[in-house]
Amino acid sequence: MPTPPSRPAAPTVVAVIPARGGSKGVPAKNLAAVGGVPLIARAVRECRAARLVTDVVVSTDDAGIAAAARGAGAVVVRRPGAIAGDTATSEAAVLHAMDAYEAEHGKSVDAVLLVQCTSPFLVREDIDGVAAAVVEAGADSALTVAPFHGFVWREGADAAVGTATDAADPSTVAAAPAPGGTGVNHDKSFRPRRQDRPQDFLETGAAYAMDAAGFRAAGHRFFGRTELVRTDPARVLEVDDPHDLARARALAPLLDTARPGALPTRDDIDAVVLDFDGTQTDDRVLVDSDGREIVAVHRGDGLGIAALRKAELKLLILSTEVNPVVAARANKLRLPVLHGIDRKDLALKQWCEEQGIAPERVLYVGNDVNDLPCFGLVGWPVAVASAHDVVRGAARAVTSTPGGSGAIREIASWLLGPTL
Repeated sequence: MPTPPSRPAAPTVVAVIPARGGSKGVPAKNLAAVGGVPLIARAVRECRAARLVTDVVVSTDDAGIAAAARGAGAVVVRRPGAIAGDTATSEAAVLHAMDAYEAEHGKSVDAVLLVQCTSPFLVREDIDGVAAAVVEAGADSALTVAPFHGFVWREGADAAVGTATDAADPSTVAAAPAPGGTGVNHDKSFRPRRQDRPQDFLETGAAYAMDAAGFRAAGHRFFGRTELVRTDPARVLEVDDPHDLARARALAPLLDTARPGALPTRDDIDAVVLDFDGTQTDDRVLVDSDGREIVAVHRGDGLGIAALRKAELKLLILSTEVNPVVAARANKLRLPVLHGIDRKDLALKQWCEEQGIAPERVLYVGNDVNDLPCFGLVGWPVAVASAHDVVRGAARAVTSTPGGSGAIREIASWLLGPTL
């Protein structure tokens, strides 16, 4: 019997994420959380999920970034100081990471990707798109782009200072126009309709792919035949300053929830910790003439909590309020409660240690800024729909239901199934 031909080996495709520790616009930018996940971890997650990526390498000079990258599943290459300053190029970091990878694994890289973790809404389909353009379609290089239809302007004087009709007659030389705006991708005297203009594309700055040998020879990311890989314009955002970070955090609940793995399952979680006011209530308090406080809760939340308890999840109510109603509700639900807590994060950390639960397997539900320290401890920070904007932006997932209206039952349905 003839020996069947061997299948060609899959190409080695290495995604390199450069992530320096120094950042002037946003301190510790690459560790900033968007949707409850540090930017570096978001990028590693999407690269690892891409079909064509063999390994993910993070090039960094920062111990905190290195730890977060390893925790997300990346290989870390320590970047030398000579290529870690403000003037260092991304290409230098990628070339150094390629050398380190090849030395470690004893094999050549066929294609290398440059992935920027400052693009928080980059998705695995885009990463596979640029990789496929090189390793499957034969391009030398590729980049993610978004369709762009705007008119671009530049400040400054027109190229022509004046228009001379007769050089011999100074009176016919027009006066130099005052500096003003100049059309860059259009003639400012003619405004064609959108459908009559050629399609322009905006470089997103998120993902690039290069044939490894060609990249080494060229020394830059654009060489040979460069393919444009279209991406969703709604996801194009680069975090360069605090305003960009605020926008990313505001958009995360909208853009992340449609992604695979955006909501936790029972397999992701060992414990659920619940804030009380504004999470299990609508944050309103009724006070009678004797000063007694009354709050409204949702029966559906009680059913959800009972189901979570039946599923053998550890449960806790954690509240800063010293109020009999908190204890009464906890007793009704048969839940342990810690209330009157000034430092909820310290109490949560101690509780996790006592219960033998890894914080990254805890889902914490909150609604206000005093919940943010706890968000930074757990693997699944969750905000209710009515939460403060800052809290929604820091959450990894956001309910569609407001606090006090069944948000806890909604979370239980994420973990245990929609029939709950």
